[in-house]
Amino acid sequence: MKRQNARTLALIVSILTYLVVGAAVFETLESKQEKSHKRRLDVRKYELMRKLNLTKANFEELELVILQLKPHKAGVQWKFAGSFYFAITVITTIGYGHAAPSTDSGKVFCMFYALLGIPLTLVMFQSLGERINMFVRYLLHQSKKCLGMRQTEVSMANMVTVGFFSCMSTLCVGAAAFSHCEGWSFLHAFYYCFITLTTIGFGDYVALQRDDALQNDPRYVAFCFVYILMGLTVIGAFLNLVVLRFLTMNTEDERRDAKQKALMSVGKPRGEVTRFLPLSTSTSSTAVANNTTKAKDLKGAYTEVLHFQTICSCLWYRSKEKLQGSIPTMVPQEMTFSDAYLQQNSNCPHYMDPGSTGCVCSPRQCTSISSITTGLHILSPFNLFKRRSSV
Repeated sequence: MKRQNARTLALIVSILTYLVVGAAVFETLESKQEKSHKRRLDVRKYELMRKLNLTKANFEELELVILQLKPHKAGVQWKFAGSFYFAITVITTIGYGHAAPSTDSGKVFCMFYALLGIPLTLVMFQSLGERINMFVRYLLHQSKKCLGMRQTEVSMANMVTVGFFSCMSTLCVGAAAFSHCEGWSFLHAFYYCFITLTTIGFGDYVALQRDDALQNDPRYVAFCFVYILMGLTVIGAFLNLVVLRFLTMNTEDERRDAKQKALMSVGKPRGEVTRFLPLSTSTSSTAVANNTTKAKDLKGAYTEVLHFQTICSCLWYRSKEKLQGSIPTMVPQEMTFSDAYLQQNSNCPHYMDPGSTGCVCSPRQCTSISSITTGLHILSPFNLFKRRSSV
């Protein structure tokens, strides 16, 4: 089984297991509390019905009115400040649910607004996260240099540590502020910050929903907006640092497979022009003939030729190693024309001076390269035989 498929299967099994474990834990923690709370509410309900002399239908109607009045309890929601708050919860996918469009036109606009706003927001936070990580890496590097440390390179562990403490600091600062302004306990305020900045957005705790704060306290409103956006940026930088590294594993495996296929294609017949891809040090440890030596010092062989109009099919590389078998085990870094081949063909009736045309064989033996892979370096040994476009 391919490594990518095995990893995907392992992730599926892990997620399903994680869901089952989470469901069991939540059931254990919340089920008993839910039942007792439901019993207390039922007792209170029948007391009110008996006290106010309400029938079941009247009580259900009253209950419906109360539920519809709940969003208006915090004051006007659809002035500019409240609408801006709602727009933030839409494009950041927080979605508290404290307010929602009630008109058909508002619902249609909300769908199109989210369709464009969510991708733009994700790209923005991704880009900001990259810039923040680069800045933090620069600060850590300069700090190590100022402290006179021998190892000034910033490791992944350093970045993860800084990102983790940045996230915790952001959550703690927000928890302290909302605990003071909303009258919540520190635990509940910390819970609100975590649910908000991870864009879960249950809506059981929502800021700016008491004492008409949206209209009466502009400084607190501004703080909430800035905190949510800045907090999402910090969380996004941390996720960019940690999570996206694992998301690129499949891509790296695909590239590794492509390199292996390219190396296997080195043994193609002489009439075919073989294309090579970069070979990194980590993937160049295949055993040489009879498994006696290994290509340990091979840093990379870029044999993709760029900007050439025609390349002869008689290009042969001179190697100091004798490669045996159908699949070569290392690509020689010295990639020049074989001197022996040139001497052998110097008496050929079709031999042409390489200095004049760049070709060392008959024109009928030349093969054109029709596809060039971008992103690879030009090999300097081939520059002697490079042909201009005007030729």
